[in-house]
Amino acid sequence: MFETALRQKCPQAPLDIVRHDLDWPDKPMEHGYAHAGMDGLKEYMGGADDTVALIDGAEILVTHLAPLSAGIMDRCPSLKFVAVSRGGPVNIDMKAARERGITVVNTPGRNASAVAEFTIGAILAETRLITRGHDALRQGLWRGDLYRADRTGEELSEMTVGVIGYGEIGMRVVRLLKVFGCRILVADPYVQLSAGDLADGIEQVSLETLLAQSDVVTLHPRVTQETEKLINAETLAQMKQTAILINTARGPLVDYDALYQALANGKLRGAMLETFAIEPVPADWPLLKLENVTLTPHIAGASVKTVTYAAGLAAEEVRRYLAGEPPVNRC
Repeated sequence: MFETALRQKCPQAPLDIVRHDLDWPDKPMEHGYAHAGMDGLKEYMGGADDTVALIDGAEILVTHLAPLSAGIMDRCPSLKFVAVSRGGPVNIDMKAARERGITVVNTPGRNASAVAEFTIGAILAETRLITRGHDALRQGLWRGDLYRADRTGEELSEMTVGVIGYGEIGMRVVRLLKVFGCRILVADPYVQLSAGDLADGIEQVSLETLLAQSDVVTLHPRVTQETEKLINAETLAQMKQTAILINTARGPLVDYDALYQALANGKLRGAMLETFAIEPVPADWPLLKLENVTLTPHIAGASVKTVTYAAGLAAEEVRRYLAGEPPVNRC
């Protein structure tokens, strides 16, 4: 898809494209969150020698997961332009790239639509006990008790949903939630609500207010020093015991040991988890054993649209570079 997009965007350019297909996503990438990765890089695939062997001599690199550390850049002096098909260049040492005059562009919002849709599905699966019913039927059990008023899930129209992070994905989640008629709270100290969301009654509040008042809390910030383990024993204690936590963002946002204790001890009603501190998760991970948790293997951003959209953005940036035009999404 990326090669096709490049040739469509640059039909007159004499592109000499060397393509390498990684084993991801069938094999997991490296994560520099729980354990130190290559020179501080996050979410990459491949070693230094293999990467240099693939890209040495190239002026332009279009990639999703190739690691680009300072050492790799020094071994690839021809490299001048990198288009990374990520919302953030987590597999690239940006300080080193700037020091070496290598332009790096990314593809912001590439999977925003996919993750936002998935988030709505995650909320419904957990609030309406879809996972509980599914798990029971797979075991040959007919859970008619899930229809009982003291066990069944509430409707979103009756709920307050708190959205932490008002970026590309958070804004789309708010947009999709509106049709359910729920009260929507947003916590993001760096972004103001759009005029349309304000007019629709969306409320921007502090994190403390959001946690205390929300029936569902869904996470959408980037991982920074400020947001790492944002959900911890202290913040979990601020949430309602009947609340549900949704994480379709990044694993490091949550202290999973504290979350396990809250879920196991009835201090939180449930959780839907799509990303984790360590991926793949260990087979004996305690959260896998809890009934009040829905888990998926980091697939929220996976859609054909995600790939085609990212390929188009990356190809346009390459076209602009070849034409001597400034980049649109410079990192």
